[in-house]
Amino acid sequence: MSDPIVILTEEPLGADDRVNIETLLAGGDAPLVVLVPASTERHLLVDFLENLSLLEISKAFRELTAHSDPAGERAEAAETLAASLAALAGLGSGVTGEIVEGKAVDGMVARVRELGAGQAVVITRPHAVADTFHTDWATKAQDKLGLPVLHLYAGSGFIGDS
Repeated sequence: MSDPIVILTEEPLGADDRVNIETLLAGGDAPLVVLVPASTERHLLVDFLENLSLLEISKAFRELTAHSDPAGERAEAAETLAASLAALAGLGSGVTGEIVEGKAVDGMVARVRELGAGQAVVITRPHAVADTFHTDWATKAQDKLGLPVLHLYAGSGFIGDS
């Protein structure tokens, strides 16, 4: 059996993501561990600028006034985890998952070290500001682990620049 692969995602994984992970496995039998943060802990200013950069003006202002709902965020994380586990079912030597409390990157780094994982993967939607200034999850995890961390954009074959 191969070393585990730890996957951190903020989006429910789907068919395109399954293809990407199958390619990464290359017929191997590595166990997959999917992590979904209970809260993405986004920064209000960064989100506002990101929405503006994508010309999502109404969304930018709507999110400025939105209030955090921990119970709702946790329920959404549980749905994301369930969908992701279903999308990856049957790959490698098994797929497990969990919801990460606290900071997503710290949770990922802890699991990678705990499991002795051979690979770490971050799957997110594009984040213009974070990706441009290398403050995205993949870059942060890579800096903490000292290992390359693959950054894929959800639902596509595109690789982020980490």
